[in-house]
Amino acid sequence: MRKRIVRHAPAPAVTEGWLDLEKIASVEVTSEDDGFPIEAALSLKDTQGWRAAEAGAQTIRLIFDQPQSIKQVSLLFVDKETQRTQEFTLRSSSDRGKSFQEIVRQQWNFSWPDATRETENYAIELSRVTTLDLTIDPDREHRTARASLLSLRVA
Repeated sequence: MRKRIVRHAPAPAVTEGWLDLEKIASVEVTSEDDGFPIEAALSLKDTQGWRAAEAGAQTIRLIFDQPQSIKQVSLLFVDKETQRTQEFTLRSSSDRGKSFQEIVRQQWNFSWPDATRETENYAIELSRVTTLDLTIDPDREHRTARASLLSLRVA
């Protein structure tokens, strides 16, 4: 059995050194609201983030131009409107998406007013990553919510 310990960091360990994903990767997304494009969540600037055009599970796939060493992944989800249970899965591939290794699978309950922001920071040691895959199931109970992501950062 292969095992990897993924440390959950309470706050970003990297304040600079985030990869400029717009320059070093292409992105595939299963759905996108015209007013909330995926580029907004991947940008190093503060923006409104990405939102799916339709309800249900969605996938965001980063395909790196060159293999990358990844030491940290930061995800930020915000929902101040819908009470729901979300699950996301983050996976990596070193063979251009032919096979994937799961990095983390996480559930979060959004509920107003106290739990509207999910911040996840993962300190990891991955080398030769060619593809990073984030699948978001935004509403495990009712299947009516649209997935959204305020930011995705990789270092």
